[in-house]
Amino acid sequence: MEELEIKLKEAGKIKRLTNKTFCFPEEIGRGFYTANYFLKSKKIVHQFLKGHIVTEQWFQRRDDTMVCGLDEAIALIHTFANKPEDLSIEALNDGDIIQANEPVLKVTGRYEDFGFLESLIDGILARRSSVATNVREVLKVVNGKNVFSMADRQDDYLTQVGDGYATYVAGIAKVSTDAQAHWYGGKGVGTMPHALIQINGGDILKACDMYLASFPDEKVTALIDYHNDVITDGLKAARHLKQKLAAVRVDTSKSMIDHYFDDKDTSGFDPHGVCKELIFALRAALDKEGFNYVKIVVSSGFNPKKIKEFEDAHTPVDTYGVGSYFVINDTVGYTGDLVVLDGSEEAKEGRHNYPNSRLETVNYPVNR
Repeated sequence: MEELEIKLKEAGKIKRLTNKTFCFPEEIGRGFYTANYFLKSKKIVHQFLKGHIVTEQWFQRRDDTMVCGLDEAIALIHTFANKPEDLSIEALNDGDIIQANEPVLKVTGRYEDFGFLESLIDGILARRSSVATNVREVLKVVNGKNVFSMADRQDDYLTQVGDGYATYVAGIAKVSTDAQAHWYGGKGVGTMPHALIQINGGDILKACDMYLASFPDEKVTALIDYHNDVITDGLKAARHLKQKLAAVRVDTSKSMIDHYFDDKDTSGFDPHGVCKELIFALRAALDKEGFNYVKIVVSSGFNPKKIKEFEDAHTPVDTYGVGSYFVINDTVGYTGDLVVLDGSEEAKEGRHNYPNSRLETVNYPVNR
């Protein structure tokens, strides 16, 4: 679909999207999602202060941040503002790296035409920038290895489409749901959950066979921590499936210690969850029996700190599955401030109309 043809530009940016790309609930137009005091201010201004021209700017307070959500915010304005063609909009591009207090968006026009959208824009920019920045932080430390977003299960399902867009802007296209992959016209990927093994009475081989019977054109990524004995089950799957096994995934809970360590001294490290020592042992066991082509996927509690520890130790991981870290929403918070009134500087104490030569004028309607 043309609207979903999002390609990374050479500079790492995204084409400016249109309000046809984003699906907004009609209730926004009725103020259902707007902070009540903005609705009251809209009424007051309409009655007593119509026609004043203001400039509002949006910024955040974190250095080395990836901005995202700008195209969505612009589309929101073009969809729900009164007379959006009269507004002057300047913005950075989704995917730009920004610093603290750097304006990413400025809107100039009559306050009654757009001011009521302030809190919605705050939320869009905060959520999308948080996800994009979190993804970027992970990609910084993985040394070019594959990363798979499993963030669908970490938040309300309604966040998936927007989070998937932010994930894609930051550099990850491998996601678990079609909603997350919506932005580039892709599909969610994955093989089996623990539930499939459980329904087979804990028999991992039956689960793998059923997967192959249902999806004969796909190789299997076998989930091997169901019995908390990943080396035993990893070898069992490899011996049974041979070349039909693409990878094994280790998803051990941090509250568990794999049975591999039952007879081993673990005093020198923390054996809980998916630890480096377990993955080294798994790789060695697979290679010893000639299964060096089987990849290793790890998940459960991975974040930049843990991934960096794995990479610094050259842990033999091929793909990292990351979930909850991607959707932590306290990474980036935006503030919208009115800073110009009828051509003169006017803002609350401590706030100013910050200049930013990187802002680009956004035409109405947005050009494709």
